[in-house]
Amino acid sequence: MESLDQDNKKVMETALLAGHILLENGAEIFRVEETIRRICLHYGVQSENAFVLSNGIFITGGSEQEKFFAKVQHIPVSGTHLNKVAAVNQLSREIEAGYYTIEEASMALESIKAMPGKRRRTQILASGVGSGAFCLLFGGNAGDSLSAFLAGVALYWFVLFMGAPHLSKIVTNIGGGALVTLLCGLMHFAGLGSHLNFMIIGSIMPLIPGVAFTNAIHDVADGDYISGSVRMLDALLVFFCIAIGVGMGISCLSRITGGKLLP
Repeated sequence: MESLDQDNKKVMETALLAGHILLENGAEIFRVEETIRRICLHYGVQSENAFVLSNGIFITGGSEQEKFFAKVQHIPVSGTHLNKVAAVNQLSREIEAGYYTIEEASMALESIKAMPGKRRRTQILASGVGSGAFCLLFGGNAGDSLSAFLAGVALYWFVLFMGAPHLSKIVTNIGGGALVTLLCGLMHFAGLGSHLNFMIIGSIMPLIPGVAFTNAIHDVADGDYISGSVRMLDALLVFFCIAIGVGMGISCLSRITGGKLLP
């Protein structure tokens, strides 16, 4: 009986770890709850009950046949790592198919949790390419796209080496918006681009929390109003900070050029 209780505890701990990895890396609330439920049911824990918020998981279990278990984990709102989400999602399906013992599943989850993120140089390059591509998508020309590429590279260098290690999220987004606006303005005045608006719009796209905003709408649509509201508020705060930063950059450009933004 004691061995069975230990097995149930291990199952609950493993399911909680899977939910933690998912929630920490940007998964939707329903996906976290479903994954926890799949793992528990497969390994024979019928009494599992999980309550998931955007920054925490409350999980309990226990009945006349199963020993009681309860645990709360706080999970701060952070970035998005969809590779980890996809890996846990695939693992939960393989667990259901019977490919893993509970010990093997726990080890696989630890390996997923330790997966490294993208290298900084890759993130910086991706920011530049994304900025240039969005600039073209919004109507810019080749010169505008090149300017947006350079601004996007500078933006993510600022975010990775100055913002995240030393500044708060709010200050980082305000500073990033102001930085790309100033850089695009200077390149525009130097004749490198023709449409300042497209250059700025393309350059700020790496800051836009698209996944968080989409997941917030998804959570609200699924009835997870608390989690959806928190994620929506976080995304709206980022939008607001970017707008402040762009406004500050335009104000500085206006002062530099004597009130004439465009030549």
